[in-house]
Amino acid sequence: MYAMGMFPKGSAVNHRFTDSDAWFIRTDAPNSMKHFERVSQKTGFEGDFETGNMRYKARERYSFGWSDWRGAYGLIGQAYLYKLTKNKSYLDFITKENNILKLDNGEWVDDVAWVSLAILNWWDATGRKNDKWFNNVKKRYDRARKSGLLLHEAGYWTWYNYKKRWFFNPGKRFTNSLMNQMVIIACWLYEVTKEKKYLEDALLIWNGDEKYPGIEKQLYKGNGIWKGKPGKAAFGAELPFNGAGYLSVGSALYKVTKNEKYKKIVIDTTKYLLNPKNNWVAEKYFYQKYVDCNGAFVNFLMDAYSIAPNKLSEVLPKCIKMLDHVWANTNSQSGIVLHRKYDHGIRHGWHPEGGEDGYYPDEVGTVLAQGTALTAWGIIAYYDGNKRN
Repeated sequence: MYAMGMFPKGSAVNHRFTDSDAWFIRTDAPNSMKHFERVSQKTGFEGDFETGNMRYKARERYSFGWSDWRGAYGLIGQAYLYKLTKNKSYLDFITKENNILKLDNGEWVDDVAWVSLAILNWWDATGRKNDKWFNNVKKRYDRARKSGLLLHEAGYWTWYNYKKRWFFNPGKRFTNSLMNQMVIIACWLYEVTKEKKYLEDALLIWNGDEKYPGIEKQLYKGNGIWKGKPGKAAFGAELPFNGAGYLSVGSALYKVTKNEKYKKIVIDTTKYLLNPKNNWVAEKYFYQKYVDCNGAFVNFLMDAYSIAPNKLSEVLPKCIKMLDHVWANTNSQSGIVLHRKYDHGIRHGWHPEGGEDGYYPDEVGTVLAQGTALTAWGIIAYYDGNKRN
């Protein structure tokens, strides 16, 4: 890789490493390796009475680590691969080589949701026996709940992305279906603990209360159609995936309530989105045409499939066509690289000519792009493998 010129900033030797043949590669993912100055440098001096010499001192403290929560996307797909294959190397990756509990989600609400979903999926894949994993998710959710970000600021109940006090965007926080993936966490917590506060949170988001509506009344227009405020897909659009994000939310609510209302909305929305005549997906390969993060789109669709595999039998083969389209670079006809073959990097957006809105849709092989792709491939491998078996 070095000889191929794949390291534009060159290499460096850290003489403090004790392993003489250890080597590491840093990617271009922002907020990955982190360095915090815990205590800034302070100096002092004093004279020694007996010798007349001066004594000097300096003190400072630092913390070093990593905090790229976006790896959580890939861990969800990896959990599905582990369920299918029982390959211990997948488990070793999050327990021995890394510690899944050290994923730092910061304060942004959808980051809390994705990290929590990664941990919960692994907790489920390993037999639901690791109490530390489950309790860690419970603490993350409770901390987010206490932060006061489940609000009706826009006139309906929903989770918001961050607190107003944040200096870089004061007063402009927003909500969308990614924030409300927190409903899925609440449903998992209720299912296991039976604490009603978690179910009440989940139902409040979907159904609202006497004074303020929930997301169904505010955003769902019936027959599988969702409508929300427009804006940038990553920063402002209430429905960046045209309602697909609520497939996972509705499926989670159906699993814990068995209320057919949620199941019907999930089925109708899935059928609407996957019909090319409605202009959200491509006619032949069914990738979403307008926004990034197509791996997450597959994740949402398969959550819907999990509660209605018979009525949504079209979902699995259409998702497989999406993956085949990417892997083959649209049979070598795509105008841009969807699958970079030398390292199997996957583009964040899956339109063969590009142009999608979103969070760096043109990135190939970066942590976010690769993580969402791994989720898609892992989930499809699990469901397709079980169907074949």
